[in-house]
Amino acid sequence: MRFLRAYCDPRAILCAILLLATLSALAQTREADVKIAFARAQHLRHGINASIWFAQHASDYSAHHTDTETTPDDIAIMAKLGFDNVRVSVDPTPLEQSMAGHSDFLTRLDKAVDTILANGMAVELDIHPEPPFKLAVKTTGDGVDRFVAVWRRLAAHYADRDPERVFFEVENEPEVNDPYRWAGIQARVAAAIRESAPKQTIIATGANWSDIQDLLAVEPLADGNVIYNFHYYDPHEFTHQGATWGSLYWTWEKKIPYPSDEAVMEDRLKQIPDAVSRYRVKSYWFDHWDAHHIRLMIDSAGEWARANNVPLICNEFGVFRQVVEPADRLRWIHDVRTALEANSIGWTMWDYHNGFGVAVKDANGKSVVDPGTVEALGLKKQAE
Repeated sequence: MRFLRAYCDPRAILCAILLLATLSALAQTREADVKIAFARAQHLRHGINASIWFAQHASDYSAHHTDTETTPDDIAIMAKLGFDNVRVSVDPTPLEQSMAGHSDFLTRLDKAVDTILANGMAVELDIHPEPPFKLAVKTTGDGVDRFVAVWRRLAAHYADRDPERVFFEVENEPEVNDPYRWAGIQARVAAAIRESAPKQTIIATGANWSDIQDLLAVEPLADGNVIYNFHYYDPHEFTHQGATWGSLYWTWEKKIPYPSDEAVMEDRLKQIPDAVSRYRVKSYWFDHWDAHHIRLMIDSAGEWARANNVPLICNEFGVFRQVVEPADRLRWIHDVRTALEANSIGWTMWDYHNGFGVAVKDANGKSVVDPGTVEALGLKKQAE
């Protein structure tokens, strides 16, 4: 009887009712926020990365560099080609210095963001650290505190920009091997952004390199106004051939075909001097990389998004241009782009006019659009 009296205590019943009402209200709020994120993801269907502009160039973030690397004319070309958003990577170190009043880096970033918006495109602001900053976030509490502080101030700075078209991406390829640690870091950053910019949509990602397998390990944030993101460069044996960063054997590769073609395998393997690297390149052929293979991989990302009822984008994909056969590069871009679109996944190609570009720079530094890449991306408009 004592148990029944306690169980039926009006105060306990009231507390339970209030708790259920609170949980129901939170669920309704999250559902409304998810709808906002899905609607805003429609502004991120066909994008382009403006690389080596406000990030990836730690030796020179001068006004001369940022004024000439990507110009207002370049931004106008992006819009004319039919891109609906530009991903602007930002190095947090010069950003911190500018926020402390030591440079006009942030003022120049403002100008870039406003020029993109004036051309009718959305902006993905991506914190894209150099290795020392990123390592500190990965390994130390102080590094995480510093990272959160940067985002709190940056989000407050852009809180008055159009929330329909200015997006905050937590971090590029965090390289945090422990997905649980990254989940905690990302949740802290998202909370700081939300405190400073209640209306903006956040772009979240998986741990490590933001690959599909990293995405599949993500537990969606409690915040519903979030778009999730992954990067796609598979297989690196093809997409990064000739690159001088990353795996050493990439530097030896040349004219690796796509789709994989066993008929030329022996000849291409002669480029690779060591057995381990030769095995890696052999695996590219053995795995039968083609449009079907790519589609199955990207389908897995789409299935994750549908199962979690969240919007998803792929805001990096591309092929290093230097030594690849142009037709093979275009074929891969087409196959990835169509697989993404078949899964209703918005995309942002890497990059505009650097090593992977939709355009190339001529001897005078002017961007010259590659019509084949435009066609592979399914874009109809042409730059004048």
